[in-house]
Amino acid sequence: MKKCYLGIDIGSISTKGVIIDSYNNIIASDYLETNGEPINAVKRLVKSLKEKLPDSYVLKGIGTTGSARKLIGLMVDASVVKNEITAHAVGTLSIYPDVRTILEIGGQDSKIIILKNGIITDYSMNTLCAAGTGAFLSSQAKRLSIPIDEFGTLALKSTSPVRIAARCTVFAESDLIHKAGLGYEKKDIIAGLCKSIVLNYLNNLGKGKKIEGPIVFQGGVSKNKGVVKYFKEVLKSDIIVDQNGHLMGALGMAILAKQKESNKIYNLNFYDISFVTKGEECNRCSNHCEILRVYKDNELIDAFGSKCNRCQ
Repeated sequence: MKKCYLGIDIGSISTKGVIIDSYNNIIASDYLETNGEPINAVKRLVKSLKEKLPDSYVLKGIGTTGSARKLIGLMVDASVVKNEITAHAVGTLSIYPDVRTILEIGGQDSKIIILKNGIITDYSMNTLCAAGTGAFLSSQAKRLSIPIDEFGTLALKSTSPVRIAARCTVFAESDLIHKAGLGYEKKDIIAGLCKSIVLNYLNNLGKGKKIEGPIVFQGGVSKNKGVVKYFKEVLKSDIIVDQNGHLMGALGMAILAKQKESNKIYNLNFYDISFVTKGEECNRCSNHCEILRVYKDNELIDAFGSKCNRCQ
């Protein structure tokens, strides 16, 4: 039997999964919406991956990352759980070993990772504001009655991008509505929105950082040709967009799971097991800790949220 390893990246918008072989080749992958239910999303993901996995493989490790990494790590009994910075760096380096800068814009957050000789030397994340993220772009595409997959292509047709204030979603939306009301063409508004996303990203996450090539742009927004165009224009540099850029976090976790391989053999029957979470507020002291309890087949397996170690 041949060995394989599973990496799962659970975000607030999307859930990604990758299964690799011993040589880091992707043999199965999937990308689906989380829909606010990370447990059900992972069940659907794992079922899909199992159907794609050849019978000749045996699963020897599982890694999780993303906003729900700890919860899903418990669910799948992960051998390794890591943050998104580490996961994206490991995944990207496996394909582009000379990468110096990783630009990542996902559904609800964005990040920049600076590397030198394969080592992370600096990074920054934005998880507080949705401006410039995939969710923000989707909402604006809906407002303009344009399919999101046509957003970037239409932006490329513009020669006069409109200036859009994208410091935050409220300002951007009101500015977009104002410019549309003045009669600007949709292609120019969309191009302006793409450019403002790039400027906002660089002014916030990229501020004070030395951005050098090779530069890899990943995350769901990397599929937007308009945003890619303006990153190239503003940075005056080539931008690498890998066809599997949206899977880099999951790929990184699969590689880390391979490095943590043990004698254990995993199965992919998680979708048949009952996983339930129950939240409650502890009143044993003034902290009022918000406790999340995780149950597997009605058995308590862990709890999160205690700040004072008094909660049970």
